[in-house]
Amino acid sequence: MATRNNPLFDTATTLGKILLFLGVSAICGVLVAGLLVPAAAVSGSAASGSIDFFDSLPAELKVDPPSQTTRILAADGSEIASVYTENRTKVPLDQISPNMKNAIIAVEDSRFYEHGGVDTTGILRALVATARGNKQGASTITQQYVNNVLNANLAAAGEEDQIKLNGVNKGVGDKLREMKLSIALEKEFTKDQILEGYLNIVFFNRDAYGIEAASRYFFSTTAKDLTLPQAALLAGLVNSPSAFDPITNPEKSKQRRDLVLGLMLNQGKITQAEHDAAVATPVAPEVTQPKQGCAYAASAPYFCDYILHLLENNPAYGADIKDRQRLIYGGGLTITTTLDPNAQATAQEQVNAAAGANPDKWGASMVSVQPGTGKIISMAQNTTFLPGQGFDSQLNFNVDKLDKDGNDLNGMGGAQPGSTMKPFTFAEWLNEGKTMNTVVNAAQRVYPIGFPWRNTCGKVQGAYSTAQKNQGLDAADDLQNAETKWYKPLTVLEGLYNSINTVTFASAAQLDLCGIQKIVDATGLHGGLPSADDPHPKIDMSTLGNLLGSTQTSPLTMASAFATFANDGKYCEPIAITSVVDATGKQLPAQSSSCRDAIKPEVARGVNYALQEVLNRGSGSLIRPRISTTTSFPIGAKTGTSNNNGSTWVVGHTTGLATAAWFGDPLGAQDRAGQNITVNGKFYEGIDGYMIAGPMFSSYMAKIAPAYGTNPFPAPPSNMINGVTTTSPGRTTPQVTQAPVPAPQATRAPATQAPAPAPTSNGNGNNGRGNG
Repeated sequence: MATRNNPLFDTATTLGKILLFLGVSAICGVLVAGLLVPAAAVSGSAASGSIDFFDSLPAELKVDPPSQTTRILAADGSEIASVYTENRTKVPLDQISPNMKNAIIAVEDSRFYEHGGVDTTGILRALVATARGNKQGASTITQQYVNNVLNANLAAAGEEDQIKLNGVNKGVGDKLREMKLSIALEKEFTKDQILEGYLNIVFFNRDAYGIEAASRYFFSTTAKDLTLPQAALLAGLVNSPSAFDPITNPEKSKQRRDLVLGLMLNQGKITQAEHDAAVATPVAPEVTQPKQGCAYAASAPYFCDYILHLLENNPAYGADIKDRQRLIYGGGLTITTTLDPNAQATAQEQVNAAAGANPDKWGASMVSVQPGTGKIISMAQNTTFLPGQGFDSQLNFNVDKLDKDGNDLNGMGGAQPGSTMKPFTFAEWLNEGKTMNTVVNAAQRVYPIGFPWRNTCGKVQGAYSTAQKNQGLDAADDLQNAETKWYKPLTVLEGLYNSINTVTFASAAQLDLCGIQKIVDATGLHGGLPSADDPHPKIDMSTLGNLLGSTQTSPLTMASAFATFANDGKYCEPIAITSVVDATGKQLPAQSSSCRDAIKPEVARGVNYALQEVLNRGSGSLIRPRISTTTSFPIGAKTGTSNNNGSTWVVGHTTGLATAAWFGDPLGAQDRAGQNITVNGKFYEGIDGYMIAGPMFSSYMAKIAPAYGTNPFPAPPSNMINGVTTTSPGRTTPQVTQAPVPAPQATRAPATQAPAPAPTSNGNGNNGRGNG
């Protein structure tokens, strides 16, 4: 309900001025009594009544730290980005220039060190001036601080509509409460503590809250190093930040600054010479515009955004998203992450170079995790986070769309992983006691309805059969390889390192699909796009297309799964945040490594053996990372390509680092074909995993992997390589024991050379037509 002015107190009339004078004088008497005379010591009913009235006013003041800037740091302590609701960096009083302390006291509250929170002399002086038609404020620095704290607390509680501003919506009751709180505050805190709090909370500009932010914004300096004319200007700005803005109103700003300098001279805080020199100094702001938010991150904007989403989704940071955002953006948090700036810079360099100018907007991304800890070491993609800056996107190509609880991660949701799924069928082959040099029938291309697949978990979905298509059903074509020469008996090892689709199916035909499912689940593999009832749906291995990578999966998921092989069979959840500390130094919940046994160590060692062969003599032989033209290190990887070449991969690892590199179509869920296109000035009949994603992976790992450890992989049991596998009854695929295969060794050209003619790579997709 709107208030109405009482005509008796209309200050435009003489009577109103007199009554106002008497009324405020009475209030001052109450305040003086309350401030100077304890109630227990007062005698006389009038004095006691005054004290009772004063004591009935609220005296609570919740002095929480004001909203402060949150900093997101890399693992080495360097800043990735800062985020804030109010740009503020709190500093102690001894880190604020004496010039500033003297200037703000001179212009805002010259009796600051003399009064007890409310300056009754100042109130009477302001009253007389107002009665004479010259309106004058009387709030002390303590009162201003109280008002700022009250308003900050309202803002923190989401009650901005309740904020009280002097001269706008503050009534007599509000002013009395402010005075009472000021008096109570002075009994609890020292003058220097109050001055420090005031200088750290006061508003200077929408991009500068508190003296440190104001110093950096207006003069590109620190509060500690403010010169006399700079300090006087900022002190004068507090009264009306808009009217005295040195950028938009330099003349008014100078007049106000010089007024402050005059007051400092009159109060004996500076000499005449200092005054004259300061007055002669031009108003010359040197603005440093703060660039807050992940869009302005020094590096890794998408990783930064991923960090913020992880915290916003964490119930430990508040009951709901609004509470969490208030803490994250206003709590002055220091968030230390797992990011390695050197690895990040190298990854960014590689993804940026992948498509060059990129007029057709092809996507390139790369992410690395550390086996044994799950720490995300780098996360890069070839787009800009800031809209309108070239090829921009706010979607993170490396992560799922949602987290496991269904909260938004701002992720693309991944891409079809293609042949990078094949090692998991190979792992189950070894897990069931079969040997990698067993020969299977890679000529078999038809698996009709009724084929005796084994799945102890449930039914099998799908079939590869021309006959099924001829029955009028919407079925895939017969299973295909990229080259006809591979339709023949091959070892399971050959099938993996040359990425032969028919070998993967021939292998799976002798396995329990439920066993493959268990390995896929145990290594953390899941769909990157949510289903109707599951934000992280299973990759259902009873759907036969998933043997060849038909379900969209994120690069982070793939890198973490391959890290399981590097970690001797132990899977670690990916983590990005190692420490969160609030403005008071209190530790808040962060992430810690969470690892579990996923596959047998000997199985992981067998897979590592085979994945090294991919780079030694298989589909990735042209992209083996090398430190020099003659020096490499133990490393395994797998290439992958979707049916229409719209999604291409290389995923691999050393003992110390696992990386997923992806190149493809980020705009249409890989619907756009990567065929007969020109990328970075080069024509491709069809993009294969080794062609663009491959060099990204190779160059990055050559530079970064040695820092994380490139020890030799533990050898698998010898009988896993050279032993005899007993033929499974009821299977149509023959098995023959081959001669021993030599240990992995480099046999191809270094990865840093220009791509040679396509190696014998084969891959997959929904119907097994893609390239590896």
